[in-house]
Amino acid sequence: METPRQIISELAAIRSQSEKGIELLAAAERKMIELELEEQRIELSTFIGTSGTVADKTAISKLAALEKRQEAAIARAEVSRIKTKISHLKDSQMAVMSAAKMVELEWKG
Repeated sequence: METPRQIISELAAIRSQSEKGIELLAAAERKMIELELEEQRIELSTFIGTSGTVADKTAISKLAALEKRQEAAIARAEVSRIKTKISHLKDSQMAVMSAAKMVELEWKG
């Protein structure tokens, strides 16, 4: 059986991880947006600076922005992973709070 001190410690650890997760999420979202904007800038500037048919210009500009598109996709996956981790921390917090209620009932009983 867990003690109230252990439960408080677990909740503090979860809170600390959640706060870090929120900071990481903000940084990851910022990085993702910057990469997406850079991808668009490369694609548009290449499109404008290339001669040929619209289809040719589109294909060339998409190829030119491919590396940034891949980086942006990786950044989106990182944002998703951080959101999943934050959600898991919320679930863990609820489980610990349920355990705390059961410990409270045991100590009172």
